[in-house]
Amino acid sequence: MQIWGLTDPGNIRSQNQDAYNIVEFGHDRAIMIVCDGMGGAKSGNVASSLAVDVFVQEVKRSWSHNADWDKTDMILRSAVKLANFTVYDQAKQFEEFEGMGTTLVAALIRKNQASIVNVGDSRCYGISNGSIRQITKDHSVVQMMVDRGELTPETAKSYPGKNLITRAVGTEPTILCDRQELEKGSYLLLCSDGLSNMLDDQEMLFEVVHGVNKQKCCKRLLDIAKLRGSPDNVTSILVSV
Repeated sequence: MQIWGLTDPGNIRSQNQDAYNIVEFGHDRAIMIVCDGMGGAKSGNVASSLAVDVFVQEVKRSWSHNADWDKTDMILRSAVKLANFTVYDQAKQFEEFEGMGTTLVAALIRKNQASIVNVGDSRCYGISNGSIRQITKDHSVVQMMVDRGELTPETAKSYPGKNLITRAVGTEPTILCDRQELEKGSYLLLCSDGLSNMLDDQEMLFEVVHGVNKQKCCKRLLDIAKLRGSPDNVTSILVSV
């Protein structure tokens, strides 16, 4: 297993409110997370960094090598809940942090399997056999409209207000969390919407599959996003499993 990650403020913003981390537990186990903060310049970066730190520390504290997938599910959900409570508590205690929150997408990989959790619209893609699929489902107003048949997936990409999310870490005292599994995938790509808003699925697939140097894939994806204007922060993690 090989893992690469990269984050950048993008073309317009001076501050990077994205945060990420990668922690490996030996040659075939790893935890990785991407968070995209919100709440203005004072607190977006605080929310994302705090959520990343709390989530990773809780997974490391709870993790055992003999944990089955049900136990792994519980560990990840508990880590998201603790991150949510911590961000929410800080936002309530300090006026300068009022209203802050963050998206979260994370994966725990063990051998050829992954447990994945997400809150908001940061995404995880699975890439294998020359195809790409979005594993996570956005928690957003636009995705709700797609689910109701009011928008097609294509029109949703450019629909006004597409970044309005319906779930975020830290904005509510409790939070729901989804989990999905990926078996025997060739790659996982985790990213903030700063990347997924600028490149379509097939472009990401091409760079991952056909790029000669996988080590520089995250940089190539970033460069494409920045060439197109990249108004948002851009973060990606690529995993070869």
